[in-house]
Amino acid sequence: MRIVVYDCVTGDALTEKYGRTGPWVIRWIESYLPEASFSWVHVAGDATLPQPDETDGIIISGSEKGVYDDTSWMQPLRNNLQQMRAAGVAMFGICFGHQILADEFGGSAEKSDKGFVTGSREFNDRGAITNAFLAHQDQVHEVPPGAKVIASAPHCPVAALAYDFPALSVQFHPEYNRQFATDLIDLFGAELMTTDQLQQARDTLSAEVADDLWCNEVAEFFRTHYLKR
Repeated sequence: MRIVVYDCVTGDALTEKYGRTGPWVIRWIESYLPEASFSWVHVAGDATLPQPDETDGIIISGSEKGVYDDTSWMQPLRNNLQQMRAAGVAMFGICFGHQILADEFGGSAEKSDKGFVTGSREFNDRGAITNAFLAHQDQVHEVPPGAKVIASAPHCPVAALAYDFPALSVQFHPEYNRQFATDLIDLFGAELMTTDQLQQARDTLSAEVADDLWCNEVAEFFRTHYLKR
């Protein structure tokens, strides 16, 4: 099984400290899917995207860009997602990846009036209350046809989507850990939030977030659709 991570982050102070997003996502999931080989492409660096016969699944990462931004790589990414869907390649989206899948397949994503949300927050995840790290202002506004909301919260009504084709996505960041989330707040919080919002975000970091958040679900998702292809 071949899984390719689409790294959609241009680059910032966090990537300078932690390295590229592609390898970070791979480290999060690889031990839960030992039968897979992983690679990554820097989509935001205009890398050539794989063709459907070159991969069995893709993971679309977060990004500092929005689905509405005019970048050189946005339309090629959209075209590629359509090709992957037509070929039945399994797709998992995180944050921006969640938004671009929804926006491309009949829904919409846009800036939320709830503002920039980061730190740790609670979600109703398939009937269970779960804490997750997050960092976003854009949200899925309209659910695509055939997609089902499987996680939500007052601050994020469409927190996860399961599609009627091989696609799954989450607004939160299961690949983050506490230190990464803390550094994100320290580096970018002051320019994106008020003083009160910044303190509230820091206060949320004491919540327990599972180290294996969504690892088993994502591994089983790729495993199931690989066997069906």
